[in-house]
Amino acid sequence: MTMLLEMRNITKTFPGVKALDDVSLAVREGEIHAICGENGAGKSTLMKVLSGVYPAGSYQGEIVYDGARAEFRDIRDSEERGIIIIHQELALVPLLSIAENIFLGNERGRNGVIDWPETFRQTEGLLAKVGLRETPGARVESLGVGKQQLVEIAKALSKNVRLLILDEPTAALSEADSQALLDLLLGLKAQGVTSIIISHKLNEVRRVADTVTVIRDGATISTTDARGGTLTEDRIVRDMVGRDMAHRFPDRDRRAGDVVFELRNWNVRHPEQRDRRMIRDLSMQVRAGEVVGIAGLMGAGRTELAMSVFGRSYGRDITGEALIHGRPVDLSTVDRAIAAGLAYVTEDRKSLGLILDETIRRNVSLANLDAVATRGVIEEARETEVAETYRQSLRIRTPGVFQKVMNLSGGNQQKVVLAKWLFTEPEVLILDEPTRGIDVGAKYEIYNIINELSAAGKAVVMISSEMPELLGMCDRIHVMNEGCFVGELTAAEASQEAIMSLIVKE
Repeated sequence: MTMLLEMRNITKTFPGVKALDDVSLAVREGEIHAICGENGAGKSTLMKVLSGVYPAGSYQGEIVYDGARAEFRDIRDSEERGIIIIHQELALVPLLSIAENIFLGNERGRNGVIDWPETFRQTEGLLAKVGLRETPGARVESLGVGKQQLVEIAKALSKNVRLLILDEPTAALSEADSQALLDLLLGLKAQGVTSIIISHKLNEVRRVADTVTVIRDGATISTTDARGGTLTEDRIVRDMVGRDMAHRFPDRDRRAGDVVFELRNWNVRHPEQRDRRMIRDLSMQVRAGEVVGIAGLMGAGRTELAMSVFGRSYGRDITGEALIHGRPVDLSTVDRAIAAGLAYVTEDRKSLGLILDETIRRNVSLANLDAVATRGVIEEARETEVAETYRQSLRIRTPGVFQKVMNLSGGNQQKVVLAKWLFTEPEVLILDEPTRGIDVGAKYEIYNIINELSAAGKAVVMISSEMPELLGMCDRIHVMNEGCFVGELTAAEASQEAIMSLIVKE
């Protein structure tokens, strides 16, 4: 098998930081090559060098592509050679349709006139390939994060792709949709498409990768042939973090107290399609010190449930009753939900959870400004003190609280979101995909924080598309399908097979 790509001795420096230090990567034609490493290890930076986001001349080293030295000036330059990158940060226009997004800058037409029937026909074929059932004319803003990721992949497939680079492609996808995407990558491989996949989901890496390269602290640690089935997750983790991780999930003293949070007969209709019920007669309880999981495929209604509860941020004609400590509470607005003791950590931390261009200090205080203000004026010293306290207690890796959140790794950004909500002193904490796009080392730290919250008597609801995460962290798991709970499993009863059997049960 010939080499399609060689990156030799790549060094990339930003002011005060050496992001890549003499990194080399060799990718064979027709293979799936996985790149693993903790957040901040340099994986995405290396791919930005390859794709021309960081142009030739801004780094040291050389790129050899298809047997010839390549110096890409920008991303369009690399795309013309068949290198397509899908970034972790989605690059879609929310107000445009799926079809318009897929062919934006690559329109189907003649003499400056777009051929809409052909555009929609090709879009339907691409959506079928990625398993997305939406219509080509549907607006992207109406889609969840996972479905938007599938649109990005369809957009990449619309181009003459030879080397497909995917940065955390399944981070926002459910278990079933992730498997469908991995099957799609294997199908593309059979058609001769070479792929580079950056992923924290090591079970997925082992399933599809022919070769695995681990990068740590901006340097290449190992490159291993994964085709023989001898490469273990423990070996990858050891190379990623520099130490063994005997247990993926921290131990926890599981002691449930009295019921803290309860929903009774909760119903939610679609915000635009009033005849469509998204949540149907749903009831649940969460006790003090308990972590209750919600499992389900994409579209089951998990995020819609969480957002409808948190200040009616989603849906209309919401009916039912919510109780905290046995007393009915008003959750009709976000302010009232926070005042009642509810906090919601969204699945989309960059768009909905944080103000990326602001400092850690400002982000931490956002949901509870009254606590750092006197007569409506923010006391900056108090705000700094609060942020510093959470920086230390949550082990946020940063020089100080005046650092902008956009400059933090994914794991540290998630800790800032948690700090923001912990500062409101909630009784109930809803976590929606709390470790999405986070490496195994940072995941373990988030799990420890969740355990500390449960030990303090908080009621925790965890929504996750990663079944091992639910199995490793939750006391009980509700299985959700088509807007209602179809089963409940204790920690002792729960398994991936048991969860899936409830999902597919008619």
